[in-house]
Amino acid sequence: MTKYSWLTQFRRWLTPKNQWSSLTCPTGERQFVLVGSIHMGVPAMSPLSSGLIKTLAECDGLVVEADITHPLDYTPELNEQSSTVQEQLTAEQWQRFMTICQECHLPHSTLAQYPAWQIGLTLQQKQAYLLGLHPEFGIDHQLLTLAHRTNQSVIALESPQQQLELLTTLPDNGLSLLIDSLTHWRSNARQLQKMIDWWLSKSQTPQDPLPDLSLSFGHDLQQTFIIERNQQWAKQLLSLPRGKYLVAVGALHLTGPSSLIDLLSDTSHREYL
Repeated sequence: MTKYSWLTQFRRWLTPKNQWSSLTCPTGERQFVLVGSIHMGVPAMSPLSSGLIKTLAECDGLVVEADITHPLDYTPELNEQSSTVQEQLTAEQWQRFMTICQECHLPHSTLAQYPAWQIGLTLQQKQAYLLGLHPEFGIDHQLLTLAHRTNQSVIALESPQQQLELLTTLPDNGLSLLIDSLTHWRSNARQLQKMIDWWLSKSQTPQDPLPDLSLSFGHDLQQTFIIERNQQWAKQLLSLPRGKYLVAVGALHLTGPSSLIDLLSDTSHREYL
């Protein structure tokens, strides 16, 4: 079968069944039910739909980015770099940073003492809280809680330590992550709302596909956080024992170029089967 015909067949299979995208690998040994998760949610997103709960019960395991019900014990540390965030940002970026801190009711002078990557994540988390989102209502958190309660197998693609190392090893102490957070501040809020609306609409229109999502990162971060991780995850998924798996990863990993869906459907990955 040619790559084109395989992709065409896969796109036809991609029409959601039981509300979610289903992909059967070429040899038929593994079936992946792919769910574009949102890591923080609103109370109306709980409990999970009966269709998703039923799908999880039918699977041999739940695959997630990391088991966030067992978070890494990490204490924030002050920036030990010689240059401060204010020195690293342009005057316009610094002004935007102070404006956003004011919007989030955070003291900019205190926050600026931490590494840039940590500042960016703090702002993103605060923005989500201001939009009414909380971790316990996130899709992956709810799925993990249910899987642990029913003693179902949980497979983590990464450990919390690996995720922390991904951040702490970013160039310039993660300055690009902070700048992206400042640059895409408004569009990220709209994207979060778009995903929430999509999840809340699933009970009324279960066949709605995943909404179009814009890139939230610059090129380098897109490569680090999305593309390279997708490539590693595809190898891990295709090396799992035969069976059916519910795969819940951030929605950005299932859209755009080099998405996890495209990598899993690419016949060049057959050597991992």
